[in-house]
Amino acid sequence: MQTTFTPEQLKDPGIQRANEILRSCVHCGFCTATCPTYQVLGDELDSPRGRIYLIKDMLEKGRPADEKTVKHIDRCLSCLACMTTCPSGVHYMHLVDQARAYIEKTYKRPFGDRVLRAVLARVIPYPTRFRLALLGAKIARPFAFLVPDKRLKAMLAMAPKQIPPVSRNDDAQVFPAIGERRMRVALMTGCAQKALNTDINDATIRLLRRLGCEVVVAKGAGCCGALTHHMGKEDLSHSSAAANIRAWMAEKAGAGLDAIVINTSGCGTTVKDYGHMFRLDPLAADAATIAGLAKDVSEVLTTLGLPQGAPKGLRVAYHAACSLQHGQQIKTAPKDLLKRVGFEVVEPADSHLCCGSAGTYNLLQPEISQQLKARKVQTLEAKAPQIIAAGNIGCMLQIGSGTAVPVVHTVELLDWATGGPKPRALQD
Repeated sequence: MQTTFTPEQLKDPGIQRANEILRSCVHCGFCTATCPTYQVLGDELDSPRGRIYLIKDMLEKGRPADEKTVKHIDRCLSCLACMTTCPSGVHYMHLVDQARAYIEKTYKRPFGDRVLRAVLARVIPYPTRFRLALLGAKIARPFAFLVPDKRLKAMLAMAPKQIPPVSRNDDAQVFPAIGERRMRVALMTGCAQKALNTDINDATIRLLRRLGCEVVVAKGAGCCGALTHHMGKEDLSHSSAAANIRAWMAEKAGAGLDAIVINTSGCGTTVKDYGHMFRLDPLAADAATIAGLAKDVSEVLTTLGLPQGAPKGLRVAYHAACSLQHGQQIKTAPKDLLKRVGFEVVEPADSHLCCGSAGTYNLLQPEISQQLKARKVQTLEAKAPQIIAAGNIGCMLQIGSGTAVPVVHTVELLDWATGGPKPRALQD
C-alpha cells in the first residue's frame, strides 16, 4: 500500500510504525474471509482492509477522528484473525491500537459513551470495585426490563448469578513446589478473573506445584492493562503495565524467575507485547525482558510434561480463544494436554471465529456480540459435548451465558485429571 506521510510526520515514532504496517498491506482481501464483523455485517469498512484504509486516511491527513471512522474502528473485536490469515504479515494489532489511542485523543464521544467507558476503565481492572459492581448488577437484574440502554442491559445480563468468595491465593505470597523444585514462576492473577472466577488461579497453583513449580504471586502486580489499552486509554494501560514490570523484575532480581505464567489469554497477548508498548520508555529493557518471560499456562505445562491419563469417557469441545490462537499463535498445546490426560477433544466448525466477548466488546457492542455468541454456541453444541473448555475468562462467561453445557477453564480440567478437585461447574 502506498503512503504519503510527510518527512515531518515520519519523525513521530508512532507514525513511523504505522507507515511500516500500512506499506506491508497488498490489498489482497484475504482478511475479509476470517473477519467476524465482516461475516456478520458484510460491510467492507467493517473488515480489516476497510479499517486500514480509514486509519491510513486519518493518520496521513493528521485530522481528528470523525464519527464514521470511530464507528468502524469501535466495531473491531481485535480478535486478530486477520493477522493469522494475512500472507503479507501486516501487524494489524499495532495499527488498530494506535488508531484507538489517536481516537481517544482527538475525538469527543457522546456524553453517555464517555461515562460508560470511564466507568468500565475505572471499575473492571480493580477486583474490589468490580465485585461491588457485580453485586449491584445482581440486585438490579430483575429490573433489567426497565433499562432502555442496550449496553446497560448487556452488563446486567453478563453478571454471574453467583459471585465467588475471595481467594486468599490471590494475595502476594510464595507457594513452594511439591517435591523437587523444577521451576520458579510468577503467576499473573489478573483483575476481572479474581472477581469472576477464583477457581482458575487456585487450580493453576495446585497443578504447577504438583509438577515441581515454586509459584510466586508478586507484590504490586495486578491488571495487565489490556482493557484500557484496547479502549485507547494509554496513560491508564501503561500505568498498570509498568506496575507489573516493576513487580516481576523485582522477583527476577531477587530469587529469580523462569517464567511468568498467564492463564487468561487476553492478558497474555498484552504482556507479550510489553516490549513494543514500552519501546520508547525508560522501562524498555525491563519490558522486553518481561515480555520474553511471559508464557501461557499451556506452554509451561507442555514444557513440564503432564502424566498420561486413562480415558475419562468425557467429550470436551475446545473453544480456541482468539487471543490464544491468533494473538499468541498457540493452537495445539491446550488440545494436546487435554487429550494426554484422557479427555476426548472435539472442535467446532469455524473455530477461528470469535465468540464476541473480546474484553469489553460484549458490553460496548452488544448486538454484534450476541450474533457472534449465538453462532459460536451453535457450532459448539453441534459437537454434543459434555464440557466446553476455554483458556480465557471472557470467552467462558460469553459462551456460558448462551448454553446449558458447563464451561470450564482448560487448566481446571487438567488439574482435576491429575489429582485436583472436580471443577465447581461440573458439580451441579
